[in-house]
Amino acid sequence: MAASLILAAKAVRTFCYGYLGVFYPIYLVRLGLSPRQLGVAVALPLLASAVFTLAVRRPAQRHGPRAILMALCGLIVVSATTFLLSDHAWAVVLGAMLGNIAVGTGETGPFLTLEQVALSRVVEHERMTRLYSLYNLLGYAAAALGAAALAREFVAPARFFWIFLAGGFLQLALYSRMGDHRRPSHLESSAAPLSPFIKRLAVLFAVDSFAGGFIVQSLVLYWFHARFQIALSTLGWIAFGAQIVSGASYLLAEPASERFGLVETMVFSHLISNMFLIALAFAPTPGLAVALLLARHALSQIDVPTRQTFLMTAVEDHERESAASVTNTSRALAQCAGPALAGWVMQTLALSTPLLIGGGLKAAYDLLLYAAIREHAKSSASISPR
Repeated sequence: MAASLILAAKAVRTFCYGYLGVFYPIYLVRLGLSPRQLGVAVALPLLASAVFTLAVRRPAQRHGPRAILMALCGLIVVSATTFLLSDHAWAVVLGAMLGNIAVGTGETGPFLTLEQVALSRVVEHERMTRLYSLYNLLGYAAAALGAAALAREFVAPARFFWIFLAGGFLQLALYSRMGDHRRPSHLESSAAPLSPFIKRLAVLFAVDSFAGGFIVQSLVLYWFHARFQIALSTLGWIAFGAQIVSGASYLLAEPASERFGLVETMVFSHLISNMFLIALAFAPTPGLAVALLLARHALSQIDVPTRQTFLMTAVEDHERESAASVTNTSRALAQCAGPALAGWVMQTLALSTPLLIGGGLKAAYDLLLYAAIREHAKSSASISPR
């Protein structure tokens, strides 16, 4: 029951993120922001998401995920109301910050952190990767439908803001029926320090997310728009395709991890996807660029459910809130700097430079992560690279 409610709320939320993430940068440009300002405008929701992710840790330990998820839905309502009441560019940015708007192809932030922990407590270890795969697949499928809603032409934003507002209330209703899912000794994790290995993972995840900040979906779509003069309706279909392919990749996570090992699947699928990302920077035609983007997305998300499973099983149950909060916060904080730097790089160096920086750093992260896990496995019998 609890898993079904979480999955339903995820679908509602990411449907809205699907269309908001596509027209957010285009809408802000139409409201008068320059490419450099746009980079900052994309970075600020990521910063707010990081702050919220860190802020929910203690309340979630004390009150359980349900109460905090409901409070976050209240902020979505405030966010949608801000969108509806103002067309000032920086008011729109403020609304995006309050609503934890996802400007990348995947969701990060407090919702992900709390739902990740809640799901880990309603399923046995053997089915965890499958459940996380379904959770992420549903999110991408819903986001794809949201992006496709823009595919006709650029319609009045108010229509989508009203849907976002209704989605906030619907999520609130769904979470209100969910159990608390607190660990039995809920005070235990407040005092327990994180292991050095989890702290090391947080640093490595931060490197990955910093690189990801250069290639968040909103900026990649802007890259297509600026380089190939692609219309917003077509961008909606590109985003739809990327989300669908990314979602389909989750179906490979469980069988691949069983065949090749959890860590090997997590690392090497991600590494190959980054080679496609680097190649995208040199694509001479829009058709080839779209093909490379889709090839990248076909592999880039296989690591997500495997990484989530690895993290939740690498710590004790009472450490899960802390581990999820710290690693997701490090990811969100590191990602904040990327879009602002990407906007500056696009304007002062070359339009495609952020793709090269993001792909190169992500490839380095993959290799460093594999080395760190292998080293930890040798010194600890409790965590195996397979």
